[in-house]
Amino acid sequence: MAWYWWVAAGIALAVVEIATVDLIFIMLAAGAAAGAVASALGAPLVAQVLVAGAVAVLMLVAVRPVALRHLRQPVDARTGVAALPGQPAVVVEKVDGYDGRVRVHGEVWSARSLDPKRTYEPGTTVDIVRIDGATAVVLAPER
Repeated sequence: MAWYWWVAAGIALAVVEIATVDLIFIMLAAGAAAGAVASALGAPLVAQVLVAGAVAVLMLVAVRPVALRHLRQPVDARTGVAALPGQPAVVVEKVDGYDGRVRVHGEVWSARSLDPKRTYEPGTTVDIVRIDGATAVVLAPER
């Protein structure tokens, strides 16, 4: 019956991981799962704790760094809409705080100015600050 406690601890740690997304608590949850397996196989409590600790440390040292590299992609590896912020665009229809069009990488996007008081005329080069739905929010670079 001790394996129930290990499973409960693993579930609690997984729930905390969902809130933090730090990839620490999920590694500890894997250790708790290993402790549950050891308990279900009839290992004494000391062995259960050692197995749980060893698996948790192994996960933290070996798996977490690899998982973090895959989770946090560098800017140059981003694709699609995630790659657009920071990219230059050329105004093709007057852009104001509400509407307009810009061309970025050969595609025409609806756009609006980050500063509602500023307008950009066709031919102006702007930077995409963010994507809001299907609209590029733009700002002219400081020169």
